[in-house]
Amino acid sequence: MGETFGRMSGARYGGGGRRVERSDMLTATFISLGVVFVAELGDKSQLITMTYALRHRWWVVLSGVAAAAFMVHGLSVTIGHFLGLTLPDRPIAFAAAIAFFGFAVWTWRERKDDGSAPPAPEHRFVLLAVVSSYVLAELGDKTMLATVALASDHNWAGVWLGATLAMVLADGLAIAAGTLLHRRLPERLLHVMASVLFLLFGLWLLFDAALEWRAVAVVVTASVALLAVAVAIVVPLRTKVATRRTTD
Repeated sequence: MGETFGRMSGARYGGGGRRVERSDMLTATFISLGVVFVAELGDKSQLITMTYALRHRWWVVLSGVAAAAFMVHGLSVTIGHFLGLTLPDRPIAFAAAIAFFGFAVWTWRERKDDGSAPPAPEHRFVLLAVVSSYVLAELGDKTMLATVALASDHNWAGVWLGATLAMVLADGLAIAAGTLLHRRLPERLLHVMASVLFLLFGLWLLFDAALEWRAVAVVVTASVALLAVAVAIVVPLRTKVATRRTTD
């Protein structure tokens, strides 16, 4: 903290100080960009982003991710650089779990109306859902903790910029994957996949982060995932058998 404010004060009173500050900001940007990008690969927020991209336009999802990343890492920088505080992880995890259960029900209900070709959801509602779920998922996550740690030792503006760019780039890859699947898979199947994924996210957050029962979280989420796969295999087979009997 002292070193950071010392650099900032040097930047105010001399041209050389300003050059040092710009250099420190550039260094902090690249460091946070690399650290957060690597930490984000395979993270749940990347999977959440892909889940939204299965159902909605890529630019709406990306806009929501960018807004949420800007907010989350702004909070991280404030906590790490200016306040030195910690977040109450368990209440946030409970709120996130409840939110994802709600998203699962919402997506599942959309599935029922798929045959009537309903109009696409309003973009502002999708954007709000992306931002809210993303923020809740990231609060207390390892990428946020990494940003808090970086902001305590590096230029805060550089850390904020680099972390936000890293999240947008990493989740842009997930959006590309979701968009590709969106073009190749039936709409009804995409609804079901998205609903199940939201349910799994909620279960994991509830048992692992909120209740801190890691073993239970693994068993429950794995069981639900296996059950979903089994249903996905059995239901089409039963439909084919019933169709054959009707034809015969």
